[in-house]
Amino acid sequence: MLRYIIRRLAQMVLVVLVLSLLLFGWLRALPGGPVSALLGERATPESRAQLEATLGMDQPLWAQYLRFLGRAVRGDFGVSTGVLPGREVLSIFLSRFPATIELSIVAILLAVLVGVPAGYLAARHRGRPLDVTGVLLSLVGVAVPVFFLAFLLKFVFAVELGWLPASGRQASSIDATRITGFFVLDGLMTREWDAAWDAFKHLILPAVALSSIPFAVIFRITRASVLDVLDEDYVRTAEAKGLTQGVVRNRHVLRNAMLPVVTTIGLQIGALLSGAVLTEKVFAFPGIGDALAKSFEMRDYAMLQLLIMAAAAVYVFVNLVVDLLYAVIDPRVRTAR
Repeated sequence: MLRYIIRRLAQMVLVVLVLSLLLFGWLRALPGGPVSALLGERATPESRAQLEATLGMDQPLWAQYLRFLGRAVRGDFGVSTGVLPGREVLSIFLSRFPATIELSIVAILLAVLVGVPAGYLAARHRGRPLDVTGVLLSLVGVAVPVFFLAFLLKFVFAVELGWLPASGRQASSIDATRITGFFVLDGLMTREWDAAWDAFKHLILPAVALSSIPFAVIFRITRASVLDVLDEDYVRTAEAKGLTQGVVRNRHVLRNAMLPVVTTIGLQIGALLSGAVLTEKVFAFPGIGDALAKSFEMRDYAMLQLLIMAAAAVYVFVNLVVDLLYAVIDPRVRTAR
């Protein structure tokens, strides 16, 4: 198992390196480039040449890439030119990533806690009203655009009813203590219950909107996987032996049906952590999705480079965790390796 983990970590580093090379070339092939973004309308041939020399952009592309890698190893990914001009992009990323993690955790918990039991129940009651209702809801979750659902939730529960906040992570009137960057956790750690509750209320609407597609996907995969397992001979044999429904469900059905579900959950977590651009924009939620949108709008190339590389690293890391969970759920996977 240790050799497998080391091999996968090496693959993860290789994937990130290859992506960084492709991303480096793509960003420098875009119209304008970092020099135009920095100088704006004041650009002259002389000022462009001077800035290119300062940034090392007058050197060959391969030399620029090696210089970028050397700086990246030291944690220097450049300075923002659009999101927060003059501030290091790594600092911006670290300040915003906890917001996206917090939102993603709540969203994926909603999707899993509702999607997995609903998918199991739908499979056990195949063709009945419960199954039909679940399938219809999952279709709606996939078909309705996230930004439309976000605007709808915001209008109904924030604007019309006033039950929940419409934007942000926490009310500006609350003087909360910051420790980890996770506002709910910080409130719990410092026993500032009002701050924790207010931060949680700010998470509800964006988390519900963000969880719609993961819920639909997890529900459909769980339902299909459980249906396949229910048709297996060992399940019918266990039921014929007179085992209780709880034993059959936990030991024979769910355990064998969870492998594709775990894969799906892992991919959804990777997508959420990579930044929910539309959801964060609608609710003015200051996470990396919002930073990614602003980076595109303002041509903040340094910020774009870091955010896209971080998204790729998150995907690869989550896939590694999913593969390790395979070995926990199914001992045959451990034996095969």
